[in-house]
Amino acid sequence: MNQKIVISAGEASGDLHAANLVKELKQINPHVKVKAMGGDKLRAAGAEVVLDCKELAVMGLVEVLLNYRKLKAALTFMQEQVIKEKPDLLILVDYQEFNNKLAQTAKQHGIKVLFYIGPQVWAWRPNRVYKMKERVDMMAVLFPFEVEFYQKANVPVTFVGNPLVDEVKANKDKIDLISGYGLEATKPIVGLLPGSRRSELKRILPIQLEAARKLKNQKPQLQFVLAVASTLELEEVQSFCKNYQDLNIKLIQDLSYNVMSVCDAMIVASGTATLEAGLMGIPSVIVYHMSPISYAILSRLISIEWVGLVNIVAQKLIMKELIQGNAKPQKIADEICELLDNASYRQNMLDELASIKNKLGVGGGSRKVAQLANSML
Repeated sequence: MNQKIVISAGEASGDLHAANLVKELKQINPHVKVKAMGGDKLRAAGAEVVLDCKELAVMGLVEVLLNYRKLKAALTFMQEQVIKEKPDLLILVDYQEFNNKLAQTAKQHGIKVLFYIGPQVWAWRPNRVYKMKERVDMMAVLFPFEVEFYQKANVPVTFVGNPLVDEVKANKDKIDLISGYGLEATKPIVGLLPGSRRSELKRILPIQLEAARKLKNQKPQLQFVLAVASTLELEEVQSFCKNYQDLNIKLIQDLSYNVMSVCDAMIVASGTATLEAGLMGIPSVIVYHMSPISYAILSRLISIEWVGLVNIVAQKLIMKELIQGNAKPQKIADEICELLDNASYRQNMLDELASIKNKLGVGGGSRKVAQLANSML
C-alpha cells in the first residue's frame, strides 16, 4: 500500500535537509509518496512540491508582520493540504513558528508528526517546549545537548546527528573551481554569504558590500565571491551589487560548499551557514542585522550567550559575532584583515573549528532520520 507523507520546509537549508531525507527514505521505502512545501532540491529528490518556499523565507518580527498576508496564506494552504491528504506522517523541517502551527493542525486531525530540526526552545522562549509535547510525536534533533532538554519536559526525542557532517563538502577540486569562477589562485579570496532570506539580503548584504569596499581599499589584491542561495533571485542580488562593480564581485549560483571551499576568509550571516563554514574549516566573521524593533524584542527573549551556531555548538566564542549595532563595515573589514594577516590568530581559529565535527555525531544523519520516519509509518 502506498503511504503518504507531507513535508513542510520553508527556506534553503530546510529544503536541502528535507531533500536528503527524501532521497534516503525512498531507498528504504520506494513506494512512499511525498508532497511538500519546499524548493528545487525537494523537487529533484522526487517530492511533489505543492508550494514553493522561495517567497516565504523571512526573519525578524517586523519582517514577518510585513509579509503576514503571504505567510498566512501559505499556512492556510498547507493546513488545507494536511487535512485533505490526511497523510500517514507529517514531517516538519525547521521553519519553526510556521511549522509549530502546522503541527497543531495535524494533531487536531489525528496525524502523526515528526519535527526534524525543531524549534530552538533552548535558545529562546524555553517554555514553548511544553507546547511541543502536545503537538509532536517525535523530535529528531541535531545536537546532543538537545536530548536532555526535551527529555526533561517528557517530549519524545531522538538524536539523529547533524546531516551537515555528511553534506558539507565541495564536489569539485578547489583549483578547478577557482579557475571556473574566473578567479586567480595566487590572490586571496573573501566570501560574502548574506543568507538565504530576502529580508536578510536587504539588511545584511549592503553592510557586507561596504565592508568589501573597505577591504579592497586596504588590500587591492583581494578577490570577492558572493554565494547566491537557491531561494534568492540572481537579478535581485545583482541589483544590490550594481554600485560595487569596481570590486568585480563574482556572483555564484552553485553549491554553497563549492563557493566556501575557494575562500581564505568569509563574512557570514548568522544561521546555518556559520556551522557550515566551521565544518569547512574557513575562518569567518559572523554578522547579523535586523529591524531595530525586531532586535529590541528578540534580544530580550534569547537565553543563550551566542547567536552563531558554530559558537553555540562549541559552547564558546570561536568566530567573532558582529550583531546589530556592532555590524559595522569597518569592524568587519578589520576582523577579515586579522584573519588573513595574523597567522597565530588564524591558526587558533582553524584549530578550534577542527573540533566542531566531533560534537555533531558520526554522520549518517539523513539516513537516521529517514529510518526514524519509516518506523513511524
